[in-house]
Amino acid sequence: MTTGSNLVDGQWVPSASGATFRSVDPAHPTEVLGVFPDSTAQDVAAAVDALEKAAPEWAATPPERRARILERAADALEARADQLITELIREEGKSRAEATTEVSRTPMNLRFYAAEALRSGGSTYPAAGQTMVYTVREPVGIVGAITPWNFPLNIPSRKLGPALAAGNVVLFKPSEVTPLMGQRLVEALLAGGLPPTAIALVQGGGGAGAAVAADDRVTAVTFTGSTDVGAAIHAGVGPQRRVQLEMGGKNPTVVLGDADLDFAATTIVKGAFGLSGQACTGTSRVVVVDEIHDALVKAVVAKASALRLGPGIDDGATMGPLASAAQLAKYREYVSIGVAEGALRHDVDIPVPESDGYFAAPVVFTDTTPDMRIVREEIFGPVLAFQRARDVDDALRIANDTRFGMSAAVITADLGRAMAFAAASKTGLVKVNQPTTGMAMNAPFGGYKASSTQTFKEQAGSSMMQFYQAEKTIYLTPAG
Repeated sequence: MTTGSNLVDGQWVPSASGATFRSVDPAHPTEVLGVFPDSTAQDVAAAVDALEKAAPEWAATPPERRARILERAADALEARADQLITELIREEGKSRAEATTEVSRTPMNLRFYAAEALRSGGSTYPAAGQTMVYTVREPVGIVGAITPWNFPLNIPSRKLGPALAAGNVVLFKPSEVTPLMGQRLVEALLAGGLPPTAIALVQGGGGAGAAVAADDRVTAVTFTGSTDVGAAIHAGVGPQRRVQLEMGGKNPTVVLGDADLDFAATTIVKGAFGLSGQACTGTSRVVVVDEIHDALVKAVVAKASALRLGPGIDDGATMGPLASAAQLAKYREYVSIGVAEGALRHDVDIPVPESDGYFAAPVVFTDTTPDMRIVREEIFGPVLAFQRARDVDDALRIANDTRFGMSAAVITADLGRAMAFAAASKTGLVKVNQPTTGMAMNAPFGGYKASSTQTFKEQAGSSMMQFYQAEKTIYLTPAG
């Protein structure tokens, strides 16, 4: 069992109150994996006090050194890969394949941002006479990073990496569901040579996260999580500070009449039930034209029946438990809601382990209507709603009929229809003949509508480093 700590002013410390919380294995909830500090606003304030003092020194660190630290942190993660895969499986519930992918991608993220430390420069502009007009990019100061549990290494690395590369100090608040992964990432950064005063780790529940966002000295807040929490953060940050939000989704896969049904079913199952349905880009709706609706439902249920539900530590398991008791309760609630609303429930015939683990088998609903909660609300579990469409235009209308705009996919052999769908989709990510999940590490990623602030993208692209840097314009004219 791990005894975790906060990192404040370069020291590993308990919470000021001495309060703690436990991390458990979602496949075996009676097994305690670690005990961690349950922090409050007092701990956050102490961390910000220390970061304020450390900020000038880290900002003045040459970009070559910042890059090298991130590269060495990536090396440290790779050296512990086997350990991290096991710990990630046991703390979050991922299958071995899913955990392996995340552990291998996280060092790649850090190396990508290490290179950005060397590429982020200003510009010069034509001006009259002897005047030189140029811009410089400076760190914004203290970055507050509040991260979720579903990708507890990958997503934080996409926030901490660019923040540190740009010369900012970081206040990191990982999810209380996956505190060990948060601590492991900080340990890797320290092993890479990051000055321990340049980062603070504050563990705990929602109170700690709210305190991070509320402190006016935190000049930039980056958050990934639910839309409701993101909206509250956005409302509290105000115009003088910047905020980056990646939030919820109700992502459709549209299947047109010319699609190969076997391929479509395989793609849908991967997008809907990978990570046990707990991805912000996960497929939660299938919009399909009438002529193939029934056949596709049958194919999806059959494909899902080949999944093996079990502890991720088992090599044969392809679908692990949900991450927490709260997620399991939410899944059960929405399944009941779907039945009560009159949707037709199709259970996927796979064995559910006889244990106290948070295991949830996939459920497919048909005969849905646009006003049903299972169609309109984010569930974040293995629940998939089918929606019938009359034709291509109706399918696009239904796909866009949501307050969210994270991801969408279309499956068709017609390239022209695919391009038309991509142009008309009101989402930040569009996939053609691919699952709604997954994205390139060097491409922009962010949603539309209630899925994002629609300002700064979370992943790579032209705006990624801009969030972590302030741009200053300088006019230089020689005296006399």
